Amino acid sequence: KRDLEEYKDRYDDHPYIFTLMDPIKDSIESIKKLDKQYDLYILSTAPWDNPNAWKQKRDWIGKYFGDKKKDVFYKKVILSHNKNLNMGAYLIDDRTKNGAGEFSGELIQFGSDSFPDWESVVNYLEP
Repeated sequence: KRDLEEYKDRYDDHPYIFTLMDPIKDSIESIKKLDKQYDLYILSTAPWDNPNAWKQKRDWIGKYFGDKKKDVFYKKVILSHNKNLNMGAYLIDDRTKNGAGEFSGELIQFGSDSFPDWESVVNYLEP
C-alpha cells in the first residue's frame, strides 16, 4: 500500500516493478497450450529509465516459465520499444503503444471486448 501511494502515477519508476507482479489468471496454462502449436516468443517493453526493470522482467519470465533449455521462452525474449520491427503471425498485447498497433501480423488486443481473457485468446488461436 505504501508503494502504491509513493509511486502513484509513476509505477515504472518502482525499483522492483516486475518482481512484485503475479501472472494474469490462466496465463501460464494458456501459454503451455499454445506452445504445442506455435513458436512462441515474448516481445515486451520495459521502462527506459529503469534499467533494473529489464533484468527483473527476464527474471520474472524464468520464475514463472522456467529458464532451462527445454522451457518455452528459453532465449526467446525480445525487449523493444518498437514492436512493429518484429515479424510474426500474431502479437498478443494489451495496448497498441510501442509499435504494437503497427505490427505487420494480427494484433490480438488482450483485455479488449473480443479478447477479455486468456480463455478467449486460446479459443481463437486453437484450430
